[in-house]
Amino acid sequence: EFGFRLPSAVDNRPLTFEEFDQHINQVVFVSATPAAYEIERSTQVVEQVIRPTGVLDPEVEIRPTQNQVDDLMEEVRLTIDKGQRVLVTTLTKKMAEDLADYLTEMGIKTHYLHSEVETLDRVEILRDLRLGIYDVVVGINLLREGIDLPEVSLVCILDADKEGYLRSNRSLVQTIGRAARHLEGRVIMYADQVTQSMQNAIDETYRRREIQRQYNEDHGIEAKGIFKAIRDITDHVRIAAEEKTEYDAGPEMPKDEMLRLVKELESQMKAASKALEFEKAAALRDQVVDLRRRMVGSDEEELSQFAAVAGRPGPIRYGRSQAGGRNRRRKYQK
Repeated sequence: EFGFRLPSAVDNRPLTFEEFDQHINQVVFVSATPAAYEIERSTQVVEQVIRPTGVLDPEVEIRPTQNQVDDLMEEVRLTIDKGQRVLVTTLTKKMAEDLADYLTEMGIKTHYLHSEVETLDRVEILRDLRLGIYDVVVGINLLREGIDLPEVSLVCILDADKEGYLRSNRSLVQTIGRAARHLEGRVIMYADQVTQSMQNAIDETYRRREIQRQYNEDHGIEAKGIFKAIRDITDHVRIAAEEKTEYDAGPEMPKDEMLRLVKELESQMKAASKALEFEKAAALRDQVVDLRRRMVGSDEEELSQFAAVAGRPGPIRYGRSQAGGRNRRRKYQK
Protein backbone atom coordinates (compact mmCIF):
# COMPACT_ATOMS: atom_id res chain seq x y z
CA GLU A 1 0.00 0.00 0.00
CA PHE A 2 2.86 2.40 0.79
CA GLY A 3 5.27 1.18 -1.92
CA PHE A 4 8.85 0.87 -0.69
CA ARG A 5 8.30 3.28 2.20
CA LEU A 6 7.52 2.38 5.77
CA PRO A 7 3.93 3.00 6.89
CA SER A 8 5.28 5.60 9.31
CA ALA A 9 6.50 7.66 6.35
CA VAL A 10 3.14 7.86 4.60
CA ASP A 11 2.39 11.34 6.00
CA ASN A 12 5.80 12.74 5.02
CA ARG A 13 4.88 13.48 1.42
CA PRO A 14 3.38 16.30 -0.63
CA LEU A 15 -0.39 16.56 -0.66
CA THR A 16 -2.28 15.33 -3.67
CA PHE A 17 -4.27 17.97 -5.53
CA GLU A 18 -7.54 16.65 -4.09
CA GLU A 19 -6.12 16.77 -0.53
CA PHE A 20 -4.81 20.29 -1.10
CA ASP A 21 -8.22 21.35 -2.41
CA GLN A 22 -9.83 20.24 0.86
CA HIS A 23 -7.48 22.39 2.97
CA ILE A 24 -8.03 25.73 1.21
CA ASN A 25 -10.72 28.25 2.04
CA GLN A 26 -10.42 31.48 0.05
CA VAL A 27 -8.41 31.48 -3.17
CA VAL A 28 -7.50 34.13 -5.73
CA PHE A 29 -6.77 32.73 -9.21
CA VAL A 30 -4.46 34.89 -11.34
CA SER A 31 -4.16 34.02 -15.03
CA ALA A 32 -4.17 35.77 -18.39
CA THR A 33 -6.12 32.83 -19.81
CA PRO A 34 -8.03 31.06 -17.00
CA ALA A 35 -9.12 27.50 -17.69
CA ALA A 36 -12.50 25.93 -16.95
CA TYR A 37 -11.34 24.90 -13.45
CA GLU A 38 -10.75 28.51 -12.40
CA ILE A 39 -13.88 29.87 -14.08
CA GLU A 40 -16.21 27.26 -12.56
CA ARG A 41 -14.93 27.87 -9.03
CA SER A 42 -14.88 31.67 -9.16
CA THR A 43 -17.77 33.66 -7.73
CA GLN A 44 -16.43 36.83 -9.33
CA VAL A 45 -14.14 37.40 -12.32
CA VAL A 46 -12.21 40.65 -12.61
CA GLU A 47 -10.92 41.35 -16.12
CA GLN A 48 -7.94 43.47 -17.07
CA VAL A 49 -8.65 44.03 -20.74
CA ILE A 50 -7.66 47.70 -21.08
CA ARG A 51 -4.08 48.30 -22.21
CA PRO A 52 -2.38 51.58 -21.25
CA THR A 53 -0.82 51.67 -24.74
CA GLY A 54 -4.27 51.68 -26.37
CA VAL A 55 -3.25 48.95 -28.83
CA LEU A 56 -6.24 46.96 -30.10
CA ASP A 57 -6.37 43.18 -30.31
CA PRO A 58 -5.47 41.95 -33.80
CA GLU A 59 -7.94 41.48 -36.61
CA VAL A 60 -8.64 37.82 -37.41
CA GLU A 61 -9.17 36.53 -40.95
CA ILE A 62 -10.13 33.01 -42.07
CA ARG A 63 -8.82 31.68 -45.39
CA PRO A 64 -9.20 28.27 -47.11
CA THR A 65 -6.46 25.65 -46.73
CA GLN A 66 -6.13 25.19 -50.50
CA ASN A 67 -2.84 26.71 -51.62
CA GLN A 68 -2.28 27.87 -48.03
CA VAL A 69 1.52 27.72 -48.30
CA ASP A 70 1.58 29.94 -51.41
CA ASP A 71 -0.83 32.37 -49.78
CA LEU A 72 1.25 32.30 -46.60
CA MET A 73 4.42 33.08 -48.51
CA GLU A 74 2.81 36.07 -50.21
CA GLU A 75 1.61 37.48 -46.87
CA VAL A 76 5.03 36.88 -45.33
CA ARG A 77 6.77 38.84 -48.09
CA LEU A 78 4.35 41.77 -47.72
CA THR A 79 4.96 41.83 -43.96
CA ILE A 80 8.74 41.61 -44.31
CA ASP A 81 8.72 44.52 -46.77
CA LYS A 82 7.33 46.65 -43.92
CA GLY A 83 10.20 45.63 -41.64
CA GLN A 84 7.92 43.47 -39.48
CA ARG A 85 8.15 39.85 -38.27
CA VAL A 86 5.96 36.77 -38.68
CA LEU A 87 5.09 33.77 -36.50
CA VAL A 88 3.65 30.61 -38.07
CA THR A 89 2.11 27.78 -36.05
CA THR A 90 1.83 24.19 -37.27
CA LEU A 91 0.55 20.95 -35.74
CA THR A 92 3.68 18.76 -35.93
CA LYS A 93 7.44 19.12 -35.54
CA LYS A 94 8.01 17.60 -38.98
CA MET A 95 5.71 20.13 -40.61
CA ALA A 96 7.44 22.98 -38.77
CA GLU A 97 10.86 21.85 -39.98
CA ASP A 98 9.70 21.19 -43.56
CA LEU A 99 7.91 24.54 -43.83
CA ALA A 100 10.93 26.37 -42.39
CA ASP A 101 13.20 24.63 -44.92
CA TYR A 102 10.85 25.50 -47.80
CA LEU A 103 10.62 29.17 -46.83
CA THR A 104 14.40 29.30 -46.50
CA GLU A 105 14.78 27.84 -50.01
CA MET A 106 12.43 30.57 -51.24
CA GLY A 107 14.80 33.21 -49.90
CA ILE A 108 12.96 34.00 -46.65
CA LYS A 109 15.07 34.06 -43.49
CA THR A 110 13.30 31.42 -41.42
CA HIS A 111 13.93 29.15 -38.43
CA TYR A 112 11.81 26.52 -36.69
CA LEU A 113 11.14 26.25 -32.97
CA HIS A 114 9.85 23.21 -31.06
CA SER A 115 10.47 21.14 -27.93
CA GLU A 116 13.59 19.41 -29.30
CA VAL A 117 15.40 22.74 -29.57
CA GLU A 118 17.62 23.35 -26.52
CA THR A 119 16.50 26.00 -24.03
CA LEU A 120 19.33 28.46 -24.71
CA ASP A 121 18.94 27.95 -28.47
CA ARG A 122 15.26 28.90 -28.20
CA VAL A 123 16.21 32.16 -26.49
CA GLU A 124 18.76 32.93 -29.20
CA ILE A 125 16.29 32.15 -32.00
CA LEU A 126 13.67 34.52 -30.57
CA ARG A 127 16.30 37.19 -30.00
CA ASP A 128 17.50 36.78 -33.60
CA LEU A 129 13.90 37.16 -34.77
CA ARG A 130 13.64 40.50 -33.00
CA LEU A 131 17.02 41.61 -34.38
CA GLY A 132 15.99 40.76 -37.95
CA ILE A 133 18.45 37.90 -38.43
CA TYR A 134 15.30 35.86 -39.05
CA ASP A 135 12.05 37.28 -40.41
CA VAL A 136 9.91 34.22 -39.73
CA VAL A 137 9.81 31.63 -36.94
CA VAL A 138 7.77 28.47 -37.46
CA GLY A 139 6.71 26.61 -34.31
CA ILE A 140 4.06 24.55 -32.59
CA ASN A 141 2.61 25.23 -29.13
CA LEU A 142 5.81 26.93 -27.92
CA LEU A 143 4.52 30.13 -29.50
CA ARG A 144 1.54 30.28 -27.14
CA GLU A 145 2.71 31.42 -23.70
CA GLY A 146 5.34 33.72 -22.28
CA ILE A 147 6.62 35.15 -25.57
CA ASP A 148 6.53 38.94 -25.88
CA LEU A 149 7.66 40.02 -29.36
CA PRO A 150 6.63 43.61 -30.21
CA GLU A 151 8.08 43.32 -33.73
CA VAL A 152 5.63 40.56 -34.72
CA SER A 153 2.65 41.91 -36.68
CA LEU A 154 1.40 38.73 -38.37
CA VAL A 155 0.53 35.34 -36.88
CA CYS A 156 -0.50 32.56 -39.27
CA ILE A 157 -2.27 29.48 -37.91
CA LEU A 158 -2.17 26.49 -40.26
CA ASP A 159 -4.89 23.81 -39.99
CA ALA A 160 -6.84 25.96 -37.55
CA ASP A 161 -9.93 23.74 -37.92
CA LYS A 162 -8.21 20.60 -36.59
CA GLU A 163 -9.82 20.32 -33.16
CA GLY A 164 -7.48 19.29 -30.35
CA TYR A 165 -5.16 20.57 -27.65
CA LEU A 166 -3.19 22.81 -30.02
CA ARG A 167 -6.34 24.24 -31.61
CA SER A 168 -8.56 24.56 -28.54
CA ASN A 169 -10.27 27.82 -27.62
CA ARG A 170 -7.66 28.63 -24.95
CA SER A 171 -4.70 27.80 -27.22
CA LEU A 172 -6.09 29.87 -30.09
CA VAL A 173 -6.67 32.88 -27.82
CA GLN A 174 -3.06 32.67 -26.62
CA THR A 175 -1.75 32.28 -30.16
CA ILE A 176 -3.77 35.26 -31.39
CA GLY A 177 -2.34 37.27 -28.51
CA ARG A 178 1.17 37.00 -29.98
CA ALA A 179 0.14 39.66 -32.54
CA ALA A 180 -1.51 41.92 -29.95
CA ARG A 181 1.68 43.92 -29.24
CA HIS A 182 1.82 45.53 -32.69
CA LEU A 183 -0.28 48.42 -34.01
CA GLU A 184 -0.86 46.53 -37.28
CA GLY A 185 -1.38 43.13 -35.66
CA ARG A 186 -3.17 40.57 -37.84
CA VAL A 187 -4.00 36.87 -37.56
CA ILE A 188 -4.75 34.57 -40.49
CA MET A 189 -6.40 31.22 -39.77
CA TYR A 190 -6.22 28.67 -42.57
CA ALA A 191 -9.29 26.44 -42.28
CA ASP A 192 -12.04 24.89 -44.42
CA GLN A 193 -14.63 25.14 -41.66
CA VAL A 194 -15.18 27.22 -38.55
CA THR A 195 -14.98 25.06 -35.44
CA GLN A 196 -16.55 26.03 -32.13
CA SER A 197 -13.09 26.70 -30.69
CA MET A 198 -12.27 29.03 -33.58
CA GLN A 199 -15.56 30.89 -33.23
CA ASN A 200 -15.13 31.30 -29.46
CA ALA A 201 -11.57 32.57 -29.88
CA ILE A 202 -12.60 35.04 -32.59
CA ASP A 203 -15.58 36.28 -30.57
CA GLU A 204 -13.39 36.81 -27.50
CA THR A 205 -10.76 38.67 -29.55
CA TYR A 206 -13.32 41.05 -31.07
CA ARG A 207 -15.01 41.55 -27.69
CA ARG A 208 -11.70 42.72 -26.21
CA ARG A 209 -10.99 44.77 -29.33
CA GLU A 210 -14.29 46.62 -29.01
CA ILE A 211 -13.77 47.30 -25.28
CA GLN A 212 -10.34 48.81 -25.98
CA ARG A 213 -11.60 50.83 -28.96
CA GLN A 214 -14.45 52.31 -26.90
CA TYR A 215 -12.09 53.12 -24.03
CA ASN A 216 -9.66 54.86 -26.39
CA GLU A 217 -12.50 56.89 -27.89
CA ASP A 218 -13.95 57.90 -24.51
CA HIS A 219 -10.58 59.00 -23.09
CA GLY A 220 -8.94 60.41 -26.22
CA ILE A 221 -6.16 57.80 -26.25
CA GLU A 222 -4.08 57.33 -29.38
CA ALA A 223 -2.71 53.81 -29.67
CA LYS A 224 1.08 53.59 -29.45
CA GLY A 225 3.31 50.57 -29.91
CA ILE A 226 5.71 49.56 -27.17
CA PHE A 227 9.49 49.60 -27.32
CA LYS A 228 11.21 46.73 -25.59
CA ALA A 229 14.99 46.44 -25.27
CA ILE A 230 16.52 43.34 -26.85
CA ARG A 231 18.53 41.50 -24.22
CA ASP A 232 20.49 38.28 -24.59
CA ILE A 233 20.58 36.22 -21.41
CA THR A 234 23.21 33.95 -22.96
CA ASP A 235 25.67 36.86 -22.72
CA HIS A 236 25.42 36.69 -18.93
CA VAL A 237 26.22 32.98 -19.01
CA ARG A 238 29.26 33.50 -21.23
CA ILE A 239 30.52 36.40 -19.09
CA ALA A 240 30.09 34.38 -15.91
CA ALA A 241 31.98 31.48 -17.47
CA GLU A 242 34.88 33.72 -18.55
CA GLU A 243 35.15 35.78 -15.38
CA LYS A 244 37.45 34.64 -12.63
CA THR A 245 35.65 34.65 -9.32
CA GLU A 246 37.83 35.67 -6.39
CA TYR A 247 37.44 33.27 -3.50
CA ASP A 248 39.36 33.54 -0.26
CA ALA A 249 39.20 30.37 1.80
CA GLY A 250 41.26 31.95 4.58
CA PRO A 251 44.92 31.21 5.35
CA GLU A 252 44.08 29.35 8.55
CA MET A 253 41.62 26.84 7.04
CA PRO A 254 42.67 23.24 7.88
CA LYS A 255 43.27 21.15 4.80
CA ASP A 256 40.79 18.48 5.82
CA GLU A 257 38.13 21.20 5.99
CA MET A 258 39.31 22.46 2.59
CA LEU A 259 38.77 19.01 1.09
CA ARG A 260 35.29 18.79 2.58
CA LEU A 261 34.55 22.22 1.09
CA VAL A 262 35.74 21.08 -2.34
CA LYS A 263 33.37 18.09 -2.20
CA GLU A 264 30.47 20.29 -1.17
CA LEU A 265 31.16 22.86 -3.91
CA GLU A 266 31.46 20.12 -6.54
CA SER A 267 28.08 18.75 -5.47
CA GLN A 268 26.51 22.23 -5.65
CA MET A 269 28.11 22.84 -9.07
CA LYS A 270 26.61 19.65 -10.54
CA ALA A 271 23.21 20.45 -9.06
CA ALA A 272 23.30 23.99 -10.49
CA SER A 273 24.27 22.67 -13.92
CA LYS A 274 21.39 20.17 -13.94
CA ALA A 275 19.02 22.99 -12.94
CA LEU A 276 20.34 25.10 -15.88
CA GLU A 277 21.71 27.71 -13.44
CA PHE A 278 24.82 28.21 -15.55
CA GLU A 279 26.00 31.43 -13.92
CA LYS A 280 25.97 29.82 -10.48
CA ALA A 281 27.68 26.69 -11.82
CA ALA A 282 30.45 28.76 -13.42
CA ALA A 283 31.09 30.65 -10.17
CA LEU A 284 31.21 27.40 -8.17
CA ARG A 285 33.58 25.88 -10.71
CA ASP A 286 36.02 28.78 -10.24
CA GLN A 287 35.92 28.29 -6.48
CA VAL A 288 36.66 24.58 -6.83
CA VAL A 289 39.59 25.26 -9.17
CA ASP A 290 41.04 27.80 -6.75
CA LEU A 291 40.77 25.42 -3.79
CA ARG A 292 42.34 22.58 -5.76
CA ARG A 293 45.29 24.79 -6.60
CA ARG A 294 45.80 25.44 -2.91
CA MET A 295 45.82 21.70 -2.24
CA VAL A 296 48.22 20.74 -5.03
CA GLY A 297 51.16 21.80 -2.86
CA SER A 298 50.38 19.08 -0.28
CA ASP A 299 52.28 15.80 -0.50
CA GLU A 300 50.57 12.47 -1.20
CA GLU A 301 50.56 11.33 2.41
CA GLU A 302 48.80 14.51 3.55
CA LEU A 303 46.18 14.22 0.81
CA SER A 304 45.53 10.58 1.74
CA GLN A 305 44.92 11.61 5.33
CA PHE A 306 42.63 14.44 4.28
CA ALA A 307 40.72 12.08 1.94
CA ALA A 308 40.16 9.60 4.76
CA VAL A 309 38.86 12.34 7.04
CA ALA A 310 36.50 13.55 4.28
CA GLY A 311 35.22 10.04 3.61
CA ARG A 312 37.03 9.37 0.30
CA PRO A 313 39.18 6.23 -0.12
CA GLY A 314 42.81 6.29 -1.18
CA PRO A 315 45.04 9.16 -2.31
CA ILE A 316 43.46 11.94 -4.33
CA ARG A 317 45.52 13.29 -7.21
CA TYR A 318 44.95 16.55 -9.04
CA GLY A 319 46.18 17.57 -12.45
CA ARG A 320 47.09 15.08 -15.19
CA SER A 321 47.63 12.21 -12.78
CA GLN A 322 43.98 12.42 -11.74
CA ALA A 323 42.68 10.95 -15.01
CA GLY A 324 42.18 7.23 -14.69
CA GLY A 325 43.02 7.27 -10.98
CA ARG A 326 40.00 5.22 -9.96
CA ASN A 327 40.75 2.51 -12.51
CA ARG A 328 44.34 2.25 -11.32
CA ARG A 329 43.22 1.89 -7.71
CA ARG A 330 40.86 -0.93 -8.66
CA LYS A 331 43.68 -2.67 -10.50
CA TYR A 332 46.02 -2.48 -7.51
CA GLN A 333 43.29 -3.75 -5.17
CA LYS A 334 42.81 -6.84 -7.33
